[in-house]
Amino acid sequence: METLLLDSEVTQSVPIEAVNAVVEEAFQAYEQGTVVMPPKSHIDLPQYNGDFRSMPAYVGTDSWEGAAIKWVNVHPDNPSNNNLPTVMGIIIYSDPETLSPLAIMDATVLTRKRTAAAAAVATDHLAADDAHSLGLIGAGTQSYAQFEALTQVRPINKAIVNDVDDDAIDTFINTYPGFEIQAGTVHEAAACDIVSTVTPAEEPIVPLSAVNPQTHINAIGADAEGKQELSTNILTEGCVFVDSFDQAIHAGEINVPWGRGDLDEDDIYAELGELVSATDGLAIPQNELTIFDSTGLAIQDVAAAHVAYEYATGLGDIPSTSLFSK
Repeated sequence: METLLLDSEVTQSVPIEAVNAVVEEAFQAYEQGTVVMPPKSHIDLPQYNGDFRSMPAYVGTDSWEGAAIKWVNVHPDNPSNNNLPTVMGIIIYSDPETLSPLAIMDATVLTRKRTAAAAAVATDHLAADDAHSLGLIGAGTQSYAQFEALTQVRPINKAIVNDVDDDAIDTFINTYPGFEIQAGTVHEAAACDIVSTVTPAEEPIVPLSAVNPQTHINAIGADAEGKQELSTNILTEGCVFVDSFDQAIHAGEINVPWGRGDLDEDDIYAELGELVSATDGLAIPQNELTIFDSTGLAIQDVAAAHVAYEYATGLGDIPSTSLFSK
């Protein structure tokens, strides 16, 4: 039995539209109760301003099943101090029936793609059908994945990018010469039809006055306790969707106002799995401010690993190694 070794060149070549599709299937399975997903575990390393996280899960859908565990870090000082990405990781993707490790793969690129895919799924269900402008607050690596995933679900013809680093904005604009992309303020970016916030902010940077009443916002940056990108009144005025209620109240965009008592269960509209599964009795907001609070779930990693493995086995000539023998 051989195990494929999939490097970043392979995972980078996985089409984002394929990741969007399988991530939506994973959320449907989550709502249907055909996943097993223990809480993610953390190893905090304050001496390095970073942490490691382990994220295991099993996903069973109508058309495929898979199991995987991701070992991933968040080290914000990596780009400046070590010339390394803030987030890196590996995924072990296994056959659920035998535990045979089908592939060990780079998770750095897949994490970006599966995060953006969840935002794309939420956007596809919540943004206005004619939404065509995209605001990106933060021009780091996740902003590229957001742009590529979201342009698959809406006909984006204008994007406004904001960042504290002007060079990061210029690099982003130059990466997509065929699109109308310009630098802008937080208010200008937040006024777009669709907005993705992808910053490490620990204090709100987007006020309610900046957003339009029909905007859809993907709140991506708050992935740990104490982080918050949106002003609390955005969350109380809009319809808030979360990927996982239990995870979001501890580590998502809602965690700070939740901890203060400014939000409660009545302020959370639904989980993404309920939305994509068209759960009975769930009315989809129309022409309203909507927010998707993304914390990142292990089921997304299983889905991304599944499509990467399927893509790789279709390509052939992928390095492999024997880890176990009969």
